[in-house]
Formats: sequence, structure tokens, C-alpha cells
Amino acid sequence: VQLVESGGGLVQPGGSLRLSCAVSGFSLGYAGIAWFRQAPGEQREGVSCIRTSDGSTYYADSVKGRFTVSRDNAKNAVYLQMSSLKPEDTANYYCAIVQYNCAAYDSSATDYRGQGTQVTVSS
Repeated sequence: VQLVESGGGLVQPGGSLRLSCAVSGFSLGYAGIAWFRQAPGEQREGVSCIRTSDGSTYYADSVKGRFTVSRDNAKNAVYLQMSSLKPEDTANYYCAIVQYNCAAYDSSATDYRGQGTQVTVSS
């Protein structure tokens, strides 16, 4: 199982980025895929989760209304569209396979996860 993130970079406050999570060795037809972020010296934060079976989505309060998670099961990929970015969104973002229904995803173990992609929001 391999997860590979891409799409991070440097963006000004108020800007947008779209992160991608390409999954191989695992079918996304019935899974929970979560996005996490972690800044240096900070605890991990569960940002969002999507149930690939029906497209149900879940968000942390800190990103609700600004971030949108989606999936393309045919491409075995999950995306995180981030808008209205703030400096406090700066972190390493990574995707991980969690429980299929996203239950308690923010505290889930992440045995299968990617290395992450850095997002820096700064003027």
C-alpha cells in the first residue's frame, strides 16, 4: 500500500491550493481516507475525512467552509481543495487510510500514510 501526496507549496494568505493523494495497492471503493496536518512542535490535527463508498465528508472546525475533500475512485485518488488560506494553515499535510466510515478519524492510527506535502501560507 502506498500513498503519495502532491500539490503543496508557498501561497499568500487568502490564496488556494489543491492537494492530491494518489493511492496504490489498495482499492478506494470502500475506505475512509483522511487528511492530517502537522506543524513543527505542534500536535497532529485531523483536517478532513471522506468515506469513499458514498462520498460523505467530515471537517475539523478550523477548516470548515474553506476546505473541500473529494475523491475519484476510478483514479484511486483523493483531493483536498484549500481556499482562503491563513498563515495558521502552514503545516505538512498527509493523507492516510482510516476506518471505512471515518469514525473518530482525527484520533485514528495511521499505519498507512504518505510522507506528506508542505503547505506554507505567507506573504
